[in-house]
Amino acid sequence: MIKVNGKELLKVDIHTHIMPEHMPRWAKKFGYGGFIHLDHHKPCCARMMMDDKFFREVMDNCWDPDSRIKDCQSFNVDVQVLSTIPVLFSYWAKPKDALDVSKFLNDHIADIVRRYPKKFIGLGTLPMQDPNLAVKELERCVNELGLAGVEIGSHINDWNLSDPEVFPVFEAAAELGASVFVHPWDMMGKSKMEKYWLPWLVGMPAETSLAICSMIFGGVFERLPDLKVAFAHGGGSFPATIGRIEHGYNVRPDLCAIDNDVNPKSYLGKFYLDSLVHDPKMLDYIVELMGADRIALGTDYPFPLGELEPGKLIESMPYDTKKMELLLSGSALDWLGLQKEQFI
Repeated sequence: MIKVNGKELLKVDIHTHIMPEHMPRWAKKFGYGGFIHLDHHKPCCARMMMDDKFFREVMDNCWDPDSRIKDCQSFNVDVQVLSTIPVLFSYWAKPKDALDVSKFLNDHIADIVRRYPKKFIGLGTLPMQDPNLAVKELERCVNELGLAGVEIGSHINDWNLSDPEVFPVFEAAAELGASVFVHPWDMMGKSKMEKYWLPWLVGMPAETSLAICSMIFGGVFERLPDLKVAFAHGGGSFPATIGRIEHGYNVRPDLCAIDNDVNPKSYLGKFYLDSLVHDPKMLDYIVELMGADRIALGTDYPFPLGELEPGKLIESMPYDTKKMELLLSGSALDWLGLQKEQFI
């Protein structure tokens, strides 16, 4: 915990990724490739490999809860919300194979939460390419594994989050009281962005805006007012373009309002964003736009594009104690449906 104006405040990070230390060779089991495995080529470090192609190098804090706890202690982070790395979603795979992958990842996260219940909260992953299987695994995540909800991608192959195929999963999440964390993946236009790491710098923010706009214009929030959704990376490019989005709705309702005739701005404050914007002026803007009670600390730990000193940006702001508490833990716990007393 940290002290702000003499008051001790809890820090809950809603955006952290984890994977098992030892991944099965799914390609051998399923008979086709595209899955990630780890090559532990030296102590406390591994290469993420997609078949024989190098994807990313990760350190042991990507799989070892004790290493994560040490990092958390260094930055006074009390609780991490664990979710899988989006490259492991496996939405492209055969549905039953993706279900096997999801179960393996979900069991791993649930085990860590059981071992460290005051340090970690878990989100599952789902075989979203088969909504029936996804709903069953969502129910298992919540009812059997005790996870707080699930992480899903910004789109599901050719489906946007407005598509009717996806709606039963949202409906089930609302009924279960499960939190949903939407994270960009498989970035649009990546074939045109091969240089300069542009899929991560340009594609990711666009993907998150795609997800938010799809859920607004598709009427998901209108039909499911109790659905608890948080979006990664401060909402991506959505907050900076909400004026354009509203203007498009006003001048071309024949194109924008075909599934939901409610002004997009009406949904500001009805979903959550994490705080990962890397800029004090942008943080101030999204807090004003959405309300402090809808912005939650999120860092993308343990990856380099995340906030390398978790909570530093929020803690640097000249906010009063009440607003600071909302940003550091209150909004997160509200989204998750949990109480701070569970972690003290």
